[in-house]
Amino acid sequence: MWTQIDSPVGPLRLVEHRDTLTAVEFAPFGAGDGRPRGGRDDDQPVLVEAARQLYAYFDRELTVFDLPLAPQGTDFQQRVWEQLRGIAFGETASYGEIARRLGMTNAASRAVGLANGRNPIPIIIPCHRVIGADGTLTGYAGGLERKQLLLSLETDALF
Repeated sequence: MWTQIDSPVGPLRLVEHRDTLTAVEFAPFGAGDGRPRGGRDDDQPVLVEAARQLYAYFDRELTVFDLPLAPQGTDFQQRVWEQLRGIAFGETASYGEIARRLGMTNAASRAVGLANGRNPIPIIIPCHRVIGADGTLTGYAGGLERKQLLLSLETDALF
């Protein structure tokens, strides 16, 4: 099931499967990625709670999400996404830092970046908090403008 909400970064489609959140999608919404979505259900409890928490996040009233998550990905992607969840609100980490936290060298930064870009639950699994080693904003599946807006919601730093 899925629902759609408005947000400061544009419309978001929230997707659940078996009472867990499986995706947060930026508009324009795609359909051909093979993810199960089912029909729209604006009253599904997990989706209602995800929307509530996202609204609180955008209002700067929530800094830690507490939702049942089920992102689908490889073992490596899962490990990267788990590291992303450890980056606190208002903090950032580089791709190299994430690689080192996984026990790898900086050479794994590219693989970390690819896994980061495949995160199906952005914002809640905060892939926007990963930046370049020199502190610059680098690629973001939702676009750099969205990444900058999300980071500015969390910090006073200008990127």
